[in-house]
Amino acid sequence: MKAWRVAELGEPAEAMRLVEVPDPEPGPGRLVVRVLAAPANFPDVLLCRGEYQLKPELPFTPGVELCGEVVAVGEGVTRFAVGDRVIGAGVFPYGGFAEQALMDQATTFPAPAALDDAEAASLYIGYQTGWFALHRRARLQAGETLLVHAAAGGVGSAAVQLGKAAGATVIGVVGGPEKAEVARALGADVVVDRHAEGPAGDWVAVVKEQTGGRGADVIYDPVGGDTYQRSTKCVAFEGRILVIGFAGGEIQSAALNHALIKNYSILGLHWGLYNLVDPGAVAECHAALTDLADRGLVRPLVSERIPLAQAAAGVQRLGEGTTVGRVVVVP
Repeated sequence: MKAWRVAELGEPAEAMRLVEVPDPEPGPGRLVVRVLAAPANFPDVLLCRGEYQLKPELPFTPGVELCGEVVAVGEGVTRFAVGDRVIGAGVFPYGGFAEQALMDQATTFPAPAALDDAEAASLYIGYQTGWFALHRRARLQAGETLLVHAAAGGVGSAAVQLGKAAGATVIGVVGGPEKAEVARALGADVVVDRHAEGPAGDWVAVVKEQTGGRGADVIYDPVGGDTYQRSTKCVAFEGRILVIGFAGGEIQSAALNHALIKNYSILGLHWGLYNLVDPGAVAECHAALTDLADRGLVRPLVSERIPLAQAAAGVQRLGEGTTVGRVVVVP
């Protein structure tokens, strides 16, 4: 089969090579699927660079999440059968950017019938991250104000929709007019283009204005660095800042005296740990997201569906921050 392989670390466009590899075989508890769709994720970028917390042995095929049709099951697989349409995580070295991928029964779920293949594939990591962050960690309540950074990106767009579904007022921060239109289409109540000149681009001032000086109750930050530092200037009393990631490239330091003085919380979210510590909660989250999708309250924004041959270029553009919504490889 054809698969993108990383044999040497580097930027995705250079590190990923499309080659012929043997078809995967399902071991105990594993499934082999025909890949129907595989979204590009920022962890794929970091995996290619060797900067992700998980460092698979070289060579490997990236593609951390996918939607696929089961073609073979290993010993002990009882929840799925050949022909089922499923979503979940790819198992290295056979990730999702290939004609076939390997999955683990424990991190595989039925694909929501309300979503097509590309949308269903995109409901896993980004939406589960958003759901756990907003509901389990931050306890977002209806009527609160949610500030979402990178609101037109894959993770941010999920947080916008989940925030609206929870009854929050959502303020989205984006970089550029095209991304601003995307955030509005996702349902953000207020959108700030940080590239705009003057007060219109000052999202700290906009948040204070929109909240009567109170600040945002929950801040969803997948960017880090200076974005986090400025977020501390517009977080509400008893507000919660969610540390989702560091797509901006800088890991910030937290001034704990400032958190004490302003009485806010800094909450970390490592979604992958729930698969190890509380897998039942992951299953509950999938059920909740499926229900939201069935009711039309969330639908992943798939901005591009690209063929397998363009996977490396798509992952590279994601790493450069030039994409909106989800870029999904459809073999």
